[in-house]
Amino acid sequence: MADQNQPWAERTVDMPPQSVPQSYQRGVAQVQPRANAPVTPAVPHEPTGTGWPEPEPDPRWAPSGYHRGQWRIGSGWTLFGALVAFVCWGIWAISTRGDLTTPVLTFLLSLCVAAGLFALSRMVGRIVLERQLGRIRRSARGAHLITGIFLVGVGIAYLRQTDWVMDAFNWVSGLF
Repeated sequence: MADQNQPWAERTVDMPPQSVPQSYQRGVAQVQPRANAPVTPAVPHEPTGTGWPEPEPDPRWAPSGYHRGQWRIGSGWTLFGALVAFVCWGIWAISTRGDLTTPVLTFLLSLCVAAGLFALSRMVGRIVLERQLGRIRRSARGAHLITGIFLVGVGIAYLRQTDWVMDAFNWVSGLF
């Protein structure tokens, strides 16, 4: 026995040996079946068609509608970038005070370049992620993010060509 003045010291207690049943295993609970539990279910099983959800189809062998559905996931990034580019383009086009044919064609060309960038991002993702790394892509978030960043950059470029916006920007930056 350890010293009584040291509560942290280890103390041992001798226990008399107990009789242990043969089926006893340390750490395993002894479970006895209920006496009043029914053996058969009260109602026979009727399949309803619900159960475990079906696994997602392998995208490599899925129909083309599956791939188009993937394109929608993450499209908010592209829509946000397109909205920023459109608003900035509108400010630039109105400030030119001339014929809108050239600004409209410029904006449509910017959208075509963004669509090409989206397609290029998807193609690079397919080559790198699916073929080289063997991963399955479940969305187009990365391609939409790249396209959205490009369109925001296009919008900023339109604003940089607007004199009064740059004058206001330089005035505000000159205050600090």
